[in-house]
Amino acid sequence: MSVVKSKRKLSTMEFFHNALLLRKSVTELLMRDFGVKGFKRNIKFVGSVEHFEPEDKILVEEVFEKYNMGRCFEDEYPEWLIDKERVYFLDILRSLIKNIVKANTIYPVNMNEYKERRSYQNNAIGDCEDLLQEMQYMISIVPVDAEKYMQYVEMIEKEIALLKGWRKGDNKIASRLEKKKEESKD
Repeated sequence: MSVVKSKRKLSTMEFFHNALLLRKSVTELLMRDFGVKGFKRNIKFVGSVEHFEPEDKILVEEVFEKYNMGRCFEDEYPEWLIDKERVYFLDILRSLIKNIVKANTIYPVNMNEYKERRSYQNNAIGDCEDLLQEMQYMISIVPVDAEKYMQYVEMIEKEIALLKGWRKGDNKIASRLEKKKEESKD
């Protein structure tokens, strides 16, 4: 017998599984230069192409254009910018997972631990907000259709909602700790 969707509970770790999926998906986007290229960058191939003779470069460019693989030799955006943004995105994604794991390792038995756990949860939500802001920035400067980014934006927004739900669920722990504290005073 199935449970009505509105009565179903979330998996206790859905926020973590979604964060891992988000990290993987965005990493794949980064390997395609934020979606500008339709394929993952292969440094060995690109490095060897740079030493082609001029007439061979023209042939390779024509093949890339024919198969919608983007430009091979000259990009419409500075490579250093993509490299720096890629590192920044990876740092944010790493921080997101780190904050979730740290928060999840704390089962609060006092208010200090509760506040520490909540701080990690807040940091994870902040990481998601940072991702959204950087995603908007990249949309504004990289020559790519903004619609291609919507799936990532939706994943980030889902992660924010899941993290806020997890944090809200911890309010029961805070109530229990407060009650325990008051009982110990009596």
